Amino acid sequence: MSGRKETVLDLAKFVDKGVQVKLTGGRQVTGTLKGYDQLLNLVLDEAVEFLRDADDPLKTTDQTRRLGLIVCRGTAVMLVSPTDGTDEIANPFLQPEGA
Repeated sequence: MSGRKETVLDLAKFVDKGVQVKLTGGRQVTGTLKGYDQLLNLVLDEAVEFLRDADDPLKTTDQTRRLGLIVCRGTAVMLVSPTDGTDEIANPFLQPEGA
């Protein structure tokens, strides 16, 4: 076994494609992945942050904030997923009102 660290994720296939990144603390951004390194520091272009609900900080709203070109520090990255091919669906675990 070599002493070289390798990242578990193969982000090369997502370069110049849209990605959604969830960060520690609940922040969520989308943008075009321009670069990354072995520490999972990400460079996103045309980044947009989804603002959180003032009443419930765990929920994101439809309000957005344009950030432009940003660097996401690898220690704060929790999730990286492609935006292409993903759809939002209704939560199947929510109980209907009055049940």
